[in-house]
Amino acid sequence: MKELSRLVSSIPPSETLAVSDKAKALKAAGRDVVALAGGDPDFDTPDYITAAAFQAIENGATHYPAPMKGITPLLEAIAHKMEVDNGVKLNPGSDIVVTPGGKWSIFLALSAIMNPGDEVLYLEPVWVSYPPMITLAGGTPVAVTLPADDNFRITADRLREKITPRTKALMVNTPNNPTGRVLTQEEYDAIVSVALEYDLYVIADEIYETIIFDGRKHLSLAAAPGMGERTLTINGLSKSHAMTGWRLGWLAGPAPILKLAAQMNGQTVSSAANFTMHAAVAALKGPRDTTRAMTEAYQKRRDFMVPALNAIDGVECMDIEGAFYLFPRFPNSTRTSAELAEALIEKAGIASVPGGAFGKSGEGHVRFTIATAMNDLEKAVDKLAKVAHEL
Repeated sequence: MKELSRLVSSIPPSETLAVSDKAKALKAAGRDVVALAGGDPDFDTPDYITAAAFQAIENGATHYPAPMKGITPLLEAIAHKMEVDNGVKLNPGSDIVVTPGGKWSIFLALSAIMNPGDEVLYLEPVWVSYPPMITLAGGTPVAVTLPADDNFRITADRLREKITPRTKALMVNTPNNPTGRVLTQEEYDAIVSVALEYDLYVIADEIYETIIFDGRKHLSLAAAPGMGERTLTINGLSKSHAMTGWRLGWLAGPAPILKLAAQMNGQTVSSAANFTMHAAVAALKGPRDTTRAMTEAYQKRRDFMVPALNAIDGVECMDIEGAFYLFPRFPNSTRTSAELAEALIEKAGIASVPGGAFGKSGEGHVRFTIATAMNDLEKAVDKLAKVAHEL
């Protein structure tokens, strides 16, 4: 048989998905496993959104959407949301592409700007899919390591250290997966300054935008002066409206780049599902009380979990500012993060993601999600307290 793709063969499988699958398999086999590895909200999609989808189906929204890159009411709703919430003014007809999930929006953004040899900076710890996506899009991933002992702080100097004549873009995720960090004004200003100084594109992943704690404000990079023409914003409804299974995201940015993104979207996945787009219109135009209630629940879980983990001898957990992940570490352990995650699931029945999956600066850590019921979190703390000394 002829050789298979060397490029795709070089891409590792997603560790977050792999661990989630393992946890489900162990549960199905009768093991008592607390699944803290995934990123799927434990809430149901609000009723008014599902009702809109059923109504759309009954009205015949079971064919190709028109336009394929997003039905006009949805493009207009996204543009309105981004102007009101994010301070970013968009032309709904030229500056937005709706995608089957936010992940595809990221890949479209990279594909629309990449040429062979281009380098893309990403901030580490990094969501596991960024580096493989950069490679698949024809670019070269370059890590900007953010140290845990400085709370993974972004500085202009740390960015500049990794810039070369081949640097094309910088990827930023706020609120951050896996660290739970939210951009401060100082970090925001550093990113804007470096992007303008070196003429970089910025890919801003804002999928956790609504999940921010303690009165902090979300800062959209596309809203800064001089950034609108160089920033590609990724967002969606998976986290804010508990719609992970609906596969609905969007990419927004400068029209020349979005034209290429729309071309690639049309030649690959064609479109997001028609009835899902109608559900998204309802989500964006509907009440925000359910989104606020989910965020309040996550904050209560954080307020329980962080001190509870820090009370366990041999476990350290920094507070988080947003998203729904904790990134505890085990400073006295000699195990790798992969060994820690394996020990947690075998000894305690806790499924987590090894910190090393998120880059070198994640070593010694594991990632726990708090997008699960409080009784599961309480059970996880009890289980961990019994085995921490063995780790």
